[in-house]
Amino acid sequence: MRKLLLNLAVSLDGLIEGPNGEYDWCFTDQDYGMAEFFNRIDALFIGRKSYEMMLGMGGDSVEIPGMPKLTEYVFSNSLEEVNANAILVSGDIVSQVEKIKGEEGKDIWLFGGADLTEALMNAGLVDELSLAVHPIVLGAGKPLFAGVNRRVHLDLINSKPWSSGLVTLNYRVRGEFKRQN
Repeated sequence: MRKLLLNLAVSLDGLIEGPNGEYDWCFTDQDYGMAEFFNRIDALFIGRKSYEMMLGMGGDSVEIPGMPKLTEYVFSNSLEEVNANAILVSGDIVSQVEKIKGEEGKDIWLFGGADLTEALMNAGLVDELSLAVHPIVLGAGKPLFAGVNRRVHLDLINSKPWSSGLVTLNYRVRGEFKRQN
């Protein structure tokens, strides 16, 4: 079964964006392990707001330097269509995510959307978390896990400090806190 991997940047005070939605504080001066991560995945889950934000930056798909071509799944109950290179997922996302995770392929990147992340964490569908903790306190903004409504115990897989002060933390969600299929 494919794993669902949450991989994102977070400030030291647990925020994923500043008070005005900014993410200009995220470091881009090094690879920070992304090339290795890209080798693990062949699909990407993204919520509507993050999808629209990425499209607003140009292009017709989510594009990050060095990222291979991925199958993009856009989660939205308000969009009626997405670009030709994406798949729209709406309705009962839990059963649809379980189905996608059961398909052949590499692991899946839970790219973004606080609402999507919260829903999939609450449903016990996230298998691993990779947090790029940036050495900055934003003080205000959107918290990463504000809507997670239960305790989720994690086991540290590894950690890596970088010369910039960023620290990558990789965790596995304990089995008893994952959805039982």
